[in-house]
Amino acid sequence: MIIYFSGTGNCLAIARHIAQALDEPVMPLVNAVSNDLTAEKRIGLVYPSYDFNMPPAVRNLIPRLRLNPQAYIFAVIPCGAQAGNSIWTLRRMLREQGLTLAYSHKIRVPDNSAIVFSRNPNDQQWKFQRFDGRLRQIIADVKDARHAHHFSTWSLIAWLMARPRMEAWMLRTFRPVVNEDKCIGCGICARVCPMRNIVVSDREVPTPDGRKHLAAIGPHCTACLGCVHSCPQQAVEVNGLPTLKDRQYRHPQVLLKDLLLRR
Repeated sequence: MIIYFSGTGNCLAIARHIAQALDEPVMPLVNAVSNDLTAEKRIGLVYPSYDFNMPPAVRNLIPRLRLNPQAYIFAVIPCGAQAGNSIWTLRRMLREQGLTLAYSHKIRVPDNSAIVFSRNPNDQQWKFQRFDGRLRQIIADVKDARHAHHFSTWSLIAWLMARPRMEAWMLRTFRPVVNEDKCIGCGICARVCPMRNIVVSDREVPTPDGRKHLAAIGPHCTACLGCVHSCPQQAVEVNGLPTLKDRQYRHPQVLLKDLLLRR
């Protein structure tokens, strides 16, 4: 079983590649927590690195997984540059549940948070130059059930950024906001959100042309920015900046329909 958490398709694309090579099913993390996976002999976890660590939502969901203590568990961390303490955090969390992380590796992908800093993640396509080679290495290692870890040394900065106050500040800073003037209530952001944290509100707001429904972002945002990159009206904004269409990113091997959660 390959379990993934994905906002813009990076993790989904990688999970699919691995699953196809290993003949394993693929499942979103938000669905996996409600399934009994104790019969699975091999579990792959594919999730991104946010601020040099595991995304808060992933950290909250991992302990809810029901896994076989004898399973071969591996992790692949897509990241813009460094995985930080993400793998260290996962190893500790699994160990507390009586589980062992056998293998881990990172793979560089375009950084979808670049849009927050007025940069274009689509300018980072050069990161795919080593993408296939790294995937082949990971797949070969997992097929051989290798026990190995490829990650940087533990980082004090990453640890400090994961402290509750700093993490809360980061989430507030990068929390997407719906621009009511642009939102048409299409619901795409709600279906893309891996946390199921967005709804098309029942309330209606008056407009010159009548009244319309709006998307509403709930309190459990993990700042994956999937809604920012997927909104066809560029109506979801972050950090007070308008969202530009040419800076919206999705992994080139993933279609929008692939990210829409089935409810």
